[in-house]
Amino acid sequence: MTPSIAITPRGPLFGTIRPPGSKSITNRALACAALSTGESVLTGALDSDDTRVMIDSLGRLGIDVAVDLAKRELRVQGCGGAIPRAQADLFIGNSGTTVRFLAALVALGEGTYRLDGTARMRERPIRDLLVALGQLGADAVSEAGTDCPPVVIRASGLKGGVARVRGDVSSQFLSGLLQAAPYAKSPVELIVEGELVSKPYVTMTLDVMRAFGVDVPHDESLARFTIPRGQYRGLRYAIEPDASAASYFFAAAAITGGEITVAGLSRHSLQGDVGMVDLLERMGCQVTWREESITVRGGKLRGITADMNAISDTVQTLSAVAIFAEGPTTITGVPHIRHKETDRLAAMATELRKLGAQVDEFADGLTITPAPLHGAEIDTYDDHRMAMSMALTGLRVPGVVIRDPGCTSKTYPEFFRDLDSLTES
Repeated sequence: MTPSIAITPRGPLFGTIRPPGSKSITNRALACAALSTGESVLTGALDSDDTRVMIDSLGRLGIDVAVDLAKRELRVQGCGGAIPRAQADLFIGNSGTTVRFLAALVALGEGTYRLDGTARMRERPIRDLLVALGQLGADAVSEAGTDCPPVVIRASGLKGGVARVRGDVSSQFLSGLLQAAPYAKSPVELIVEGELVSKPYVTMTLDVMRAFGVDVPHDESLARFTIPRGQYRGLRYAIEPDASAASYFFAAAAITGGEITVAGLSRHSLQGDVGMVDLLERMGCQVTWREESITVRGGKLRGITADMNAISDTVQTLSAVAIFAEGPTTITGVPHIRHKETDRLAAMATELRKLGAQVDEFADGLTITPAPLHGAEIDTYDDHRMAMSMALTGLRVPGVVIRDPGCTSKTYPEFFRDLDSLTES
């Protein structure tokens, strides 16, 4: 594995990119397909560390997933809501979606299941999900008593009923519960306590569930859900390109003053992260929406203030753009990203300061003020989004070196190849 990669300043950059399939949609579709009656074929699926640990874990549960890398297809033999194996030890790496979705899914089984991951995963909170599963009848505990993985679930199915789940740490707790709930022994009511972060991801979960045959009544504010007993049905399901991954190419156009088109996304995307382009438009870029693509053309950039709670996976991307804007940019509403692969607010502040930017860090965000910039070696904290976002700064700043670029394999193994494919004319 390459220990570091030097980014060569380039630009303006032009090109058309189709990023790999959405990680978020792929793992949601895998969970629903695994529980379905019959076979599902997932097309355009992502091949990455996060999806591989999901597929491996499903296999250990006795749910067969056949992978065709050439076609980017996954063929899933659903279990009809009956987990085939009564015992499994699942290694989920540092994939938050996998541990949270599977903790809820295995609670439908009959037996004992253990979920563990990397050292960082053992620091990531999961208590709120375990408490909610307990309210639905599961015996779900943090093995070490830290409220983090490893998690042990002694399952005898979910009895159903009412569960309350906090919304301010991760929307994935709610998504995991929603996906498993149709197979509880009685209907489930889920009540969100506090402000729900990353609401578009919950809407995405509901959309994927609906495609697989389960429609969930809910209130407009996404605070209360009533999930009937039901069955997912196997089907052929197309997965969109990853909008979070697309954000890096939109930002590359903004930073270099070029024009980049991302194919396969539109205003009708299931993914809220397409909203990143609205912020770039506010900063001075031109955005063209088409039925099957989005194009961003760079312009003179100006600082903005943005609450990014709904699109928090693009905070680092916007931060990289902000150092090239005129005037400060303030990002708010994202305290929960301190609990991601790393503390993303602290890490971003540290690395942007290495380049010479002035960064003020506060509880739920950052204020980034441009200043004379210079090269630096950038630490990535085993966080794919740190590597990809900070690589963009090297398109304008000479001497930027990204350490551990291989961490992008978590969601986008071919990122640096695709970045290099952009042309300067």
